[in-house]
Amino acid sequence: MEKAATTETYRGNDRLLFGIILGVLAFWLFAMTTLNIAPTMAADLQVEQTFMNIAVSITALFSGIFIVVIGGLADRVGRVKIMMFGFVFSIVGSLLIGLAPTGGSGGFFLILGRICQGLSAAFIMPSSLALVKAYWDGAGRQRAVSLWSMGSWGGSGFAALFGGLMAQNVGWRAIFIIAAVVSLVGMLLVRGTPESKAPPRADYKFDLAGVLTFMITMVALQIFATQGAKMGWTSLPSLTLLVVAIVFGIIFYRLESNNPNAFVQFRLFRNLTFTGATISNLLLNGTAGIIMVAMLVLQQGGNMTAQRAGLLTIGYAVTILVFIRVGEKLLQRHGPRKPMLWGCLIVGLSILLLMPTNLLLGTYTVLTVIAFSLFGLGLAFYATPSTDAALSNLPEDQAGAGAGIYKMASSLGGSFGIAISATIYTAIAGNRGSVEWIEGVITFIGNQENLASRQAAFFAFLANLVMVAVAILSIVVTVPKGKQTSDR
Repeated sequence: MEKAATTETYRGNDRLLFGIILGVLAFWLFAMTTLNIAPTMAADLQVEQTFMNIAVSITALFSGIFIVVIGGLADRVGRVKIMMFGFVFSIVGSLLIGLAPTGGSGGFFLILGRICQGLSAAFIMPSSLALVKAYWDGAGRQRAVSLWSMGSWGGSGFAALFGGLMAQNVGWRAIFIIAAVVSLVGMLLVRGTPESKAPPRADYKFDLAGVLTFMITMVALQIFATQGAKMGWTSLPSLTLLVVAIVFGIIFYRLESNNPNAFVQFRLFRNLTFTGATISNLLLNGTAGIIMVAMLVLQQGGNMTAQRAGLLTIGYAVTILVFIRVGEKLLQRHGPRKPMLWGCLIVGLSILLLMPTNLLLGTYTVLTVIAFSLFGLGLAFYATPSTDAALSNLPEDQAGAGAGIYKMASSLGGSFGIAISATIYTAIAGNRGSVEWIEGVITFIGNQENLASRQAAFFAFLANLVMVAVAILSIVVTVPKGKQTSDR
C-alpha cells in the first residue's frame, strides 16, 4: 500500500496550482468587475450611487484590514485550512451578491457579500503564496509565482472588460454565480493537499486588541470618505466618524508600539527604503480609482454601455501582462529607484490623458484607450522594483511582517483610492449643476447636459494625479540611487 504524502515529501503539482489560481481569480477578476458594472448594479438593486461606492470599496478594505492577521494565522493553524475557509467566504459572498433581491434588503445582501469577498481575499492570498513557497522549489517555484501573479495582475486588468461583456450579454448577476462555481472548483482542486504550517512559536499571542482598534479606525475612515458629502462634511455624523477614526487610530498606535506580537510592526518603518516603497505602493494602488471614474463618466456622461466602456481598458490588461517582466529586468539593470519613478511618471501621464473630459466623446475615447495602455505599462514598470525595494534589505526575521504590511498597503490603497475618487465624482455629478469657476478656465465643448459628470470626472482624476505626485516624492526622498537599496 502506497504511503500518503506528507509535508516533507509532497511536491506541488498543476492541480494544486490551478486551484490556487482560481481562488486568486475569484477576487481579482470576478469581485473587481464592480469597478465597471457599479452603475448597472445600483440601478438594478435600486440603491443610491453613494451606497454603491461603499459596496465597491469595502471589499478591498476588509482584505487590507485582515490580510496580515490571517497570513500569520495561516502559518499557525494551517495554510490549506485557511485557504479552504477563503473559498467558503468567496462562495458565500458571491451568492449573496448574485442572488440579492431588488430593493428593500438588496443593499444588505450586497454589503454582506462584498465583505465576504474581502475576507476571502485576506484568507486566500497569503495562504496561497505560503503554499507556493512551501511546495515548489527552483524553476518550478518561479513558474508558480509567475502564474499566481498573472492571476492577480491579469485578473485585475481584464476585470472591467470582462464585467462589461458579462453585464451586457448575460446580466451582471451571472458574474457572481460563475464566481461561486469557480471558487467551488478551486476548492475541490486544493482539497487533499497535505497541511503546511510554520514552526510553532511558544511566545505567540493573537493581537486581538490591535485588530479591533485598527478595524474600527479603517471602517470609520471609509464611511467618512464615502458618505461625508451626502451627510455634510461638517455635520455631526461626519465629525463623529472622524473623531472615532482619530481616537481609535491613536489607541491602535499606542497598543502596537510596545507589542511584540503586533500585526503591524511599526519598527519596520525605521527602514526608510521600506517606508518609501510602502507609501508609494499604497498611493499607486490608490489610482485604481481612475478605472471606476472613467467607467462612470463614459457610461453616465457618454451614454456608453458597460461592455463598450470596459473594452476601452483592454490595453491595461495587455501591457501589464506583457511588460511586468520588463520591470524585473529594469530592476536588475538600474536598481529599484529609476523604474519606480518611471512607472509613477507613466501612470501620471495616463491620468493626464484622462483629464480632458471637456473634449468630444470620439476624441476622448481615443485618449482613454491610450491612457489605460500607459496605466498598465506604468504599473508593470513599478511593481517588481517596488516589492524588491520594500523587502530585499529587511532582516530575515522581519521579512514576513514586512511582506504582510506591504501587501496590506496595496489593498488599503485600492480601497481608499476607489472610495475617494468615487466620492469626489458622486458629490459633484450629483449636484446636477456645473462648477462655475472652472468654465472660465476650461471650455467644455459638445453636449452640455452631461456637464456635471464631465466636471466631476476631471476633479476625481485630479485627486489621483496628486496621489501620484506624493508617491514620486516619497520615492525621491527615501529610495537611494543605484542598485543597492540596503539601509543596513
